[in-house]
Amino acid sequence: MLVQLDNMRKCYGNFNLDCSIELNEGRITGIVGPNGAGKSTIFKAALGLIKTDGGSAKILGKDSRKLVAADRSQIGVVLAESGFNGMLTINDITTVMESMYKTFDKKTYLEKCESFGLERNKKINDFSTGMKAKFKLLTAMSYGAKVLVLDEPMIGLDSVVRSELLDEIRAFMDKEDRAILISSHISSDLEGLCDDLYFIKDGKIFFHEDTDVILADYAVLKVSEEQYADIDKTHILYRKKEPFGYSLLTKERQYYADNYRGIAVERGSIDDVELMMVKGEKCY
Repeated sequence: MLVQLDNMRKCYGNFNLDCSIELNEGRITGIVGPNGAGKSTIFKAALGLIKTDGGSAKILGKDSRKLVAADRSQIGVVLAESGFNGMLTINDITTVMESMYKTFDKKTYLEKCESFGLERNKKINDFSTGMKAKFKLLTAMSYGAKVLVLDEPMIGLDSVVRSELLDEIRAFMDKEDRAILISSHISSDLEGLCDDLYFIKDGKIFFHEDTDVILADYAVLKVSEEQYADIDKTHILYRKKEPFGYSLLTKERQYYADNYRGIAVERGSIDDVELMMVKGEKCY
């Protein structure tokens, strides 16, 4: 297990984070939730960047607060509010990386920067938002890390740039012993990328499921008041009152599609599941 948070707790005033998360080799695990839910705090705790108030946070099998330089050379990180000095250039960064990481692949790094249109003599501060995102991700992947920790790596990017970065992330996973922990507000990116997803709200994990299961088995049923009164509610997880009647979340899409031909059965997406669980009423 490459990342393990076990009842890890962190308190900030009235905000209390308490969660358990696992990241295994060969997996891309996503964390989904609204702003302020605790996603960035989870990443910082996993990396040993903040002091926790209870539980445990391990990465690469070690207490994240006791990582040494050799351990950190196996971890690639992209955090929204951190990075290199904006006055540096790609050439400057290359020199820094060579001195920090014995496994830094200078040749491939510079080739990637060139193919992504990153000028080697241009200051990071002068990069566009998309260029900065490319730079941060390429740098995190330039020294053969086993684990990538990516906090909103594609926020504010257009679809073309996101597609390019997603391809790089997938290519990173060509080696079986690697893993990625990622958060994003763009559910379509996570649907096509992640093996499993954790949903978080108000500092608590309220749902964890394999992405394939969500997309294959979950559904939102749209029913009238009359249809709701008659429907078998055994497999209904959440309900949400609507002007037309109810939206219902189920994990048994095929059951309702086969037995209730007169109702709308919409395949569940990450957004659908999150909305129903956050805004709806639990039925089990």
